[in-house]
Parts: sequence; C-alpha cells; structure tokens
Amino acid sequence: MKKLMMAVTGGAVLGLMVTSQVAGPLLAQDQRSASVYEQLDLFGDIFERIRAGYVEEVDDKALIEAAINGMLTSLDPHSSYLSAEATAAMRVQTSGEFGGLGIEVTQEDGWVKVVSPMDGTPADDAGIMSGDFITAVDGESVMGLTLDDAVNLMRGPVGSEIVITVVREGEVEPFDVSIIRDTIRLTAVRTRTEGNAVVLRISTFNEQTFPNLRDGMAEQIAEAGGIDNIDGIVLDMRNNPGGLLNQAIMVSDAFLEGGEITSTRGRDPANGERFNATPGDLAEGKPIVVLINGGSASASEIVAGALQDHRRAIVIGTNSFGKGSVQTVVPLRGEGAMRLTTSRYYTPSGRSIQALGISPDIIVEQPRRASVTEDDDETSPLVRSEADLRGALNSGLSEDETRQIEEDRARAEAAAQLREDDYQLAYAIDILKGLNALGPTRMSGN
Repeated sequence: MKKLMMAVTGGAVLGLMVTSQVAGPLLAQDQRSASVYEQLDLFGDIFERIRAGYVEEVDDKALIEAAINGMLTSLDPHSSYLSAEATAAMRVQTSGEFGGLGIEVTQEDGWVKVVSPMDGTPADDAGIMSGDFITAVDGESVMGLTLDDAVNLMRGPVGSEIVITVVREGEVEPFDVSIIRDTIRLTAVRTRTEGNAVVLRISTFNEQTFPNLRDGMAEQIAEAGGIDNIDGIVLDMRNNPGGLLNQAIMVSDAFLEGGEITSTRGRDPANGERFNATPGDLAEGKPIVVLINGGSASASEIVAGALQDHRRAIVIGTNSFGKGSVQTVVPLRGEGAMRLTTSRYYTPSGRSIQALGISPDIIVEQPRRASVTEDDDETSPLVRSEADLRGALNSGLSEDETRQIEEDRARAEAAAQLREDDYQLAYAIDILKGLNALGPTRMSGN
C-alpha cells in the first residue's frame, strides 16, 4: 500500500511538473500578448484625447505617421519611416541626382552631425566639414527633432537661401553659414592621373559608381599607354558617406580575385549573408592605396575593410566613421516605406565596423594649411643649386637631355605642389611609387 501511495504521489508530482512545463510558457506568452494589447489600447486612448482636446486641430494622418516614426527612431539613428514623398526622394538620390545642400548627416546626442559634405555641392563650396554639428536651421533649433524632420528643414526650392548654425571643434563660438540650395548631380567617381598613379575619387555609392570607376580607370590606363606604365591605383574614399551595398561589393570585387568581401549578420543567424569576390582584377595586381578619413562611412568602409583584410591594399589616412549597420527599405501601403536596421556587416576577418570604424595601416593626418604672409615670403632663404654657381659645368647638353631634365623638374614641382594642396594624397602616391620601385613583385589577395 505504501509503495502504491508513493507511486501515486510520484505520478501526481510528475504530472504537476509536466503541466507546469507546458502551461508556463503558454501562460507567459498570453501575458505578453495581453500586455501588448493593453499598450495598444493606451495608444488609442492618447490618440483620441489628442484629437479631441489639443489646443489646435490636428491632422490624423500626420499624427499617426509621427507615432510610427517615433517608434522607429527610438531604435537607432538610421531606422525611420519614409512618407511617399520621402520614398520618392530616396529613389532619386540613389539614382545620382537630387535637390538639396549636398551633405550626409547623422544624429548624435540630439544634434545633427555632418558625416561628410559631397564633392562639388553647395555645402562643400561653403566649407562645411566632416564632424560639424548643425544646431539650427534658419534660426530654428534642431534639438528634439527627428533626423528626417531636421533634413526636411534643410530642403527647399533650388536657388533659395538657407542659414545653418554650425558648431565646430576648435571654434569657440557657433557660427552661421549661408548656403544657396541647388540640384545635386553627383558624379560618383572622378578619375585622373597624378604622376604615374591613377587616382579614383569615389564620392558616393550610387547606381553610377561601378560603371564610372570601370570606365574612368580604363580611360586613364589607355592614356598612360597601358597598365605597365602606371605605378598603381589610389582609391580616394575620404568623406564618402556610403550608399548602396551592391555597389560596394562590385567595387571591392573589381580588385579581388576571390574570397569573402563582407558578411551580414542579423538577429537570426540563419538570415546572415556572405558576399564573395569573383576572378578578375581590373588593376592586374598593381599596388593599391586606399585613402579614408572620419567622413568615410558605410559602403566605403566595406571596400576599405575588404581590401585591407585581403592585403590587397594599404589603407592610409585617419579612422573611418564606423557605420556598420545595414538598413532594409520595406515598402508599405500608401507608397511609403520603412527603413529598418536589420543586420550588421563585418569585414572578411570578422571585424565589426559598427562604432569602431576601419583603422588605417598608416595614420596620416591632413595638416591644416598655414597662412603665408608677405613677411614670410621676404624672409624665406634662397634655394640655390649647382646650376646657379658661376662657371658651373652645365653646358653641352643635347636637346633631348635638356627636355628630360625639364620634364623631371616639372614632375618634382607638381609633386611638391600636391603636398601643399593635399598632403594625404601625395603620401599615397609616394607609397605607390616606392612599391613600384621594388620590382615586379605585386600585391595579391589571399
């Protein structure tokens, strides 16, 4: 009888345990659902009270859109709601032409922070710099506004004037900058040759980026008389705020023979993606130097990280911005959209870029240009050479030898001028020249 009682008691306890294990999660789930519905009821109560009792009549649609946007922007600075108008503007921007000032911005501590001005835009011409904080637009403070609302304040008709208040490191007081709005037409990649180096200035990653790079690079190499007549490639991505992920992958792939370019990881590991390079190197193994700075963000960091991890390029400059998250644009009813952060991206070695950025292999600061006074010019010592000495043996040179000397001198003077104009770029070109002088050994991916 005692054994029977023990068995019955044991079975009851086991049954209680099984019941608890099954019912516990279900009960918790029901409680969470009830809590969500209670919060939604609360939202409905507040919505109705605002409609009925606010001091001025409100627009129902605007009120709901503001609530949706508030929910998204509370997650991180890059998630937001896009109205139908904002969605259309975003499509135009990624195609390479849009209206505005020409700055990429983010939000930090409630203020609008400039990631970078875009080349050749009104903001760039007005001297707006990466790292500047915009605290007011036409006298109206941006504190407390969402990023999209602050951006909307800066939008306006082409040709109209806007005054932004800027706080800059190193400046004691905020100052106002007047800018005339214009239509922004971005040339994604500008190409030129400096000395024997092909310079590819990538200002943004839109639908034109890879075609611009491919065609411009081919043109510069052809003008040089072939790939063997150049020292290498400079990828200048300073103040490049990023853009389309697929373009960053295509640009990276252009210089890699294989291996991972980047990977993305979301909350669910099963939804992660990996992007790999395909055979083919536009530079045919020639050395590459990548230029970055604090205004290099997102897609430009993907390219820099991929080429750095594969030891395909030397990265120089200053630490990049550190935007290592991926936003997915989800279309919504009514032609609007939701921009939602869905994953982080990583370099081939597994480094997260988020809030850390890409660290250069060689840190090279861009020195501030010192002002030169007339007194400085008068007191500068004269530079003399052997050719300046009376009776120097500088005669008897052939026309070809004289022309060669003059060309070498012109190149040296151009290089010296470039150091004055853009020290970081001059440094990058010097590195390429040194690598090329080592001989036929070329850098390659691994």
